Amino acid sequence: GPCQAMFPRPACPAEVRRAAASGRSRSRPRGGSGGTVLLPSMLMFGVILASSGLLLMIEKGILAEVKPPPLHPGAGEPSRRGGAEEAAGDLEYEVLRDIRNRTIGAVCGQRAMPRSVWELPAGQRRTVLRHLLVSDKYRFLYCYVPKVACSNWKRILKVLDGALESVDVKMKMDHKSDLVFLGDMKPDEISYRLKHYYKFMFVRNPMERLLSAYRNKFGEIKEYQQRYGVEIIRRYRKNGGNSAGDDVTFSEFLRYLLDEEVERMNEHWMPIYNLCQPCAVRYDFIGSYERLHADANYVLERVRSPSFIRFPERQPWYKPVTAETLHYYLCNTQRRLIKELLPKYILDFSLFAYPLPNVSSEFCRQ
Repeated sequence: GPCQAMFPRPACPAEVRRAAASGRSRSRPRGGSGGTVLLPSMLMFGVILASSGLLLMIEKGILAEVKPPPLHPGAGEPSRRGGAEEAAGDLEYEVLRDIRNRTIGAVCGQRAMPRSVWELPAGQRRTVLRHLLVSDKYRFLYCYVPKVACSNWKRILKVLDGALESVDVKMKMDHKSDLVFLGDMKPDEISYRLKHYYKFMFVRNPMERLLSAYRNKFGEIKEYQQRYGVEIIRRYRKNGGNSAGDDVTFSEFLRYLLDEEVERMNEHWMPIYNLCQPCAVRYDFIGSYERLHADANYVLERVRSPSFIRFPERQPWYKPVTAETLHYYLCNTQRRLIKELLPKYILDFSLFAYPLPNVSSEFCRQ
């Protein structure tokens, strides 16, 4: 079956089901009710989708029955900001978009999935409302995902609101001030905006996002080294008692993620699905990190932002995660760890159509 192809052993399907049912931690299995547990069939569906069987299913018309909402109207239109050739999404990208739309439509159409933020358990609702930023002036909601260009989007929101003069102002990003969060509003104000505003989010390959968070937080930021690093090393390293938390290995970080409960994770490594709840919130547009500028400029046009606002370039000090870096880290990590972790992020892989990480020995020898 598709499982064998993806997980040579052990993650199918009981473990996938267990781990992905709202990503409960290994250390604290819980039974009980609550609308968070995903249907097994739905998870297997996600797993199959995330594997190479996806295009095959679409060709065979299995998904053709599902008519998802048009999440990406006119996504291929050339943009006034980034030359036509950049934005006239090549066929491959159009196909990818279509796959995403159909997958989200099919998965979110399942009976057990939430249809609105009010159907979410309180903790999950709090998380998504805390991640939806509001522009009343331009009537849009943006769900920010850390490590997916969210600082630049926050800058744009501040400029649109008049709190910041230009996206290029050299300053340390304040992630709280001058921003309006949907979670700070009253229920009827929240419902009105969810119903009438343009809603968008941006996604990124889940493994790349985790690696980016790991390198940034444990390589550069004292506060994270002290708050998480020290604890991770104490927990997963023999005689790690006297570490300053600044030498966490990628494997130790992944082991920590395996033991964490998804809903309690720090936002920098919480799955995108849990941060933005794409079933409970019907996004009009899902952009991707891989086509950041074209997609961002498309959104800016859609919300009719002033033409002088363009998406900022990467900061010169920013170290992007390259394919080579990802290859290096994945291939130097125990395969078992990566396989065990996949179920926690399986909805990010399957809904947003990212291939599962290739850690085969052939690939790693290259």
